[in-house]
Amino acid sequence: MPLHGQISGYFLTKISTGAWPPGMRLAPQRELSRQLGVNRSTVVTALGQLTAMGLIEGRRGGGTIVTGTRLPIGHTDTSAAAAPAGPERSGNWNDYVEEGIHYPNLPTIQEINRLEYEPGLIRLGTGEPAPELLPGAAMNQVLAGLAQRVLPPLSYEEPLGSPALRAAVSRLLARSGITAGPDSILITSGALQGLQLIALGLLPRGSSILLEKPSYLYSIHAFQSAGVKFSGLPMDGRGLIPEYLTAEAIRTKAAMLYSIPSFHNPTGILMDKGRRQELMEVTGRLGLPILEDGAYQELWLDTPPPPPLKALDQEGRVLHLGTLSKAASPGLRIGWIAGPEPVVRRLADIKMQSDYGASSLSQLAAASWLTGGYHEEHLYVLRGRLRTRRDYMLELLQLHCTGLATWNVPAGGFYIWLSLHQAVPPRKLFSAALSAGLLLNTGDLYDRSDVRHLRLSYAYASAAELERSIPLLAELIRRGL
Repeated sequence: MPLHGQISGYFLTKISTGAWPPGMRLAPQRELSRQLGVNRSTVVTALGQLTAMGLIEGRRGGGTIVTGTRLPIGHTDTSAAAAPAGPERSGNWNDYVEEGIHYPNLPTIQEINRLEYEPGLIRLGTGEPAPELLPGAAMNQVLAGLAQRVLPPLSYEEPLGSPALRAAVSRLLARSGITAGPDSILITSGALQGLQLIALGLLPRGSSILLEKPSYLYSIHAFQSAGVKFSGLPMDGRGLIPEYLTAEAIRTKAAMLYSIPSFHNPTGILMDKGRRQELMEVTGRLGLPILEDGAYQELWLDTPPPPPLKALDQEGRVLHLGTLSKAASPGLRIGWIAGPEPVVRRLADIKMQSDYGASSLSQLAAASWLTGGYHEEHLYVLRGRLRTRRDYMLELLQLHCTGLATWNVPAGGFYIWLSLHQAVPPRKLFSAALSAGLLLNTGDLYDRSDVRHLRLSYAYASAAELERSIPLLAELIRRGL
C-alpha cells in the first residue's frame, strides 16, 4: 500500500474508533510530516482522502478538524480496530476536554511534554538528569535488597507516608539545618503534587500569592486552576528583592510567598545568606507564610548554599518542599512537605482523598536509598558530573554566543539563563529550533511577556549533543528566528 494510503488508513482507524472524536484539531501538516517522517505532499494526499470521505475538514485560520466518526455509505473499513456500524452518537467526550476546573497546560508545554520522548531531538531545556547521570547500579542494589524481604509492602501506608521514610527524610533535612520530626513531614508523589495539595487545601479561591518573576510556577497551572492569582516580584543577582515585597503584599492582600532560593528555576540564581535573612525579617513583620521550594538545594556545584529558609524559621511560617526527582530518580515519584503538624495533616487528608498515598514500594525503596548511605555517595558523583557539563556548556556559549547574548554562571542546579541582546518571537524560535532538531524552553513559559530569554539545561544533553546544538542555536538567534 502506498504511504499516503497507509497514513489515511491509520487516521481512519483513529477517527472510526472515537480515539479522535469530532471537533478534535489535527496537528499542522508540517508537524504531521515531521512526526511521520514523510514528505508534506504525502500528508496532503492522505488528508485529502479523508476530506473526500467527509471525516475531516480544513477551516480558514482554524486548522484541520475532525468532523465525524461514521464511515461514509459504501465504505468498508477492514482494519481490526474499526468500530462496528451503529447509530450516530449524540455526544462525545471531546465536548468536555477543556471544561474541567483544572486548566490545560500551555500549548508549548504540552508540545514539549510530548516531544521529549521523540527520538532524535536534542533536549536543551529539560529539567531532569540524563539517564546516564541517574544511579542505575546503586538503585539496582537497593531493589535487590528489597527483593530479599519476606513480605514486600503491598498494603497502603499511613496518611503521612511510610514512618521509615519520614524518619529518613527528617535526618536528611537536619543535615541542611532544618528541624522537622517525622510527624511534621508528608510524603508526596513528587514535589509537584505538594504544590497541588497546597493550592487545593490551604488557599481560598481568589487569593493571591507572591513569587519571583520569572518563575517555574508560571509554567504549570496548579494554583491558577484553584482560583489563585500570581503577583510577580523582580529579582537581581542575589535573588528576590525584598524592598518590593511589603507594598505588593499589602496591595494584593497576599496569602503567601513562593520562592526557590537555591538555584532558582529558571534563572539558576542563588539567594545569598543576607538576602535570606532579610526576606525572613520582612515576611515576619507582615505575618506572611512562605512556601520554599528546595528541589535543587542539594545540587550545589561549587560550595554548599546558605541554610534554607526553613532552617531560619522559628515561627512555623515556612513550608518546605523537597524531592528525590532531581538527583536520584524522577521515576520513583517521591517528594515531601515539611511544616507545622496541623498543616501537614490537612494536606495528608487531601492526599488520601486523591490517591490514598504514594506507592508503598517506592517509599520502601526511597527509605532504603536514604538510610543505606547511597544518597550522599551519589550526590558526590553527580555534582562532579554536573560541574563538568556546566563548564562545557559555558565554554560553548563563550565560543558561539558572545555578542548575541549574556548568561549567568550558576553555582548549582541545572540551568543557565540565556539573555538575548535582541528580542526574538519565542514561538518562531521554538519552531525553527524544532525543525533543526533542538527542543527549547523559551522564556515566555516562565514570564508570559518575556521575548529575550532561554532556559538552557546542562543536565540532559550529552557533550556531543551540546557541541552540535549550541552553534545551531547561535545561528538561529543570529537570524532572529
